[in-house]
Amino acid sequence: IAVDSIHDALLERVADLVEDLTVGPADENPDYSALINEKARAKSLEYIDVGRKTARLITGGKSVEGDGYYVAPTVFADVDPESRLAQEEIFGPVVSVIRAQDFDDALAIANNTPFGLTGGLISQDQSRLDRAKVEFEVGNLYLNRKITGALVGLQPFGGLRLSGTTVKAGGPYYLRSFLAEKTIVEKLGLTD
Repeated sequence: IAVDSIHDALLERVADLVEDLTVGPADENPDYSALINEKARAKSLEYIDVGRKTARLITGGKSVEGDGYYVAPTVFADVDPESRLAQEEIFGPVVSVIRAQDFDDALAIANNTPFGLTGGLISQDQSRLDRAKVEFEVGNLYLNRKITGALVGLQPFGGLRLSGTTVKAGGPYYLRSFLAEKTIVEKLGLTD
């Protein structure tokens, strides 16, 4: 999601970066390797077909030949915030760039999905960063940095809504996920 004032420049930069990515076998140290199986590849290609019908393809959008389940990293622009590309978890190399009128609109778009695992905000405006801390409805929020790379054991990880239960892996209450809690009530004084 990019605010209108930076949307075009950001889209151009993202497209350039994605076009430079290498795709191939993991042992060749590419930027991006194969998906886990044919089902995952087919699902990514299904979303690409949706994007071709509802958005503007910027780069990618096809399978990549090779011994594996490869899909070219793909970028779509002019994505409707209500479309499947914006409302569903894809788990494949598909990026949807959504134009927002301003920061308020961007935050509303971001919060208007059934998911809430991870979000990020890049801004030089401290008031926007502060608002995101309170108003951005995600379980993991990254400010002015990449949105991957939580440190296991140091940064509890988990999401909101359909992306989790707010019980974070690595958090102090995570142990409760492995327990069966029971409430017992007994009236005392009726036995010997």
